[in-house]
Amino acid sequence: AEGLLARLPVVPSVAAAAAGPPVLPGSGRAELTKYGLPGLSQLRSRESYVLCYDPRSRSALWVIEQLNRETLSGTSERSACDFQEDESVHEYHRATNADYRGSGFDRGHLAAAANHKWSQKAMRDTFYLSNVAPQVVPHLNQNAWNNLEKYSRSLARSNKNVYVCTGPLYLPRMEADGKMYVKYQVIGKNNVAVPTHFFKVLILEKDSGEIELRSYVMPNSPVDEKIPLERFLVPIESIERASGLLFVPNILKKTSNLKAITAGNKR
Repeated sequence: AEGLLARLPVVPSVAAAAAGPPVLPGSGRAELTKYGLPGLSQLRSRESYVLCYDPRSRSALWVIEQLNRETLSGTSERSACDFQEDESVHEYHRATNADYRGSGFDRGHLAAAANHKWSQKAMRDTFYLSNVAPQVVPHLNQNAWNNLEKYSRSLARSNKNVYVCTGPLYLPRMEADGKMYVKYQVIGKNNVAVPTHFFKVLILEKDSGEIELRSYVMPNSPVDEKIPLERFLVPIESIERASGLLFVPNILKKTSNLKAITAGNKR
């Protein structure tokens, strides 16, 4: 939908280089791409969400969905859905159900199934493994993260629209030698990456016309579900820096009436 696509995260790009020396005949951009390019950002547009796929991690870089009273209403049944490989992804780069079997990790939805009761197909689309990442069980996927998903739906019922962008993070950690490293586990024969953290950015369209921004980060580790969700609120800048994505520039193209909610200024 136009409203959904208009709020896609902005992927940082390098500024155009200054004009260089004349290009030799038979060379140049067209010649360089004679046999194609080995890869580009892989967008997938589904009934219920848009995602950008990362073939290295076998999961999505981000998934964005639009929630409102209509999308949350309906009779779609989760029991009629099964996790399935995303055959639009090359077999070298996609996860399978076998990768998760016996791994000790849940197949954690990025765009949640319960967000899309309005259409059985929309709910079924959330079960593609491209919309899934390994999550610690049961302490994250079934508890704290589930609470954040429920909270997102409650906000959608009390606001005009809520745009939800969710994705994995692979954050550095200082080791015993005093140096910073990015380390993460992989599972299955396809080496599906296990994120160290997850982010969720909520863009609320209020009936007043105000746009409210709430951004959360949770570790992919046991989290006590009694910890208030406000404890996981972070400045949007921290997610932008860690993920390589930009959210605020796209939002400011649509409105100047933006309020960012963090742990220090929550209502």
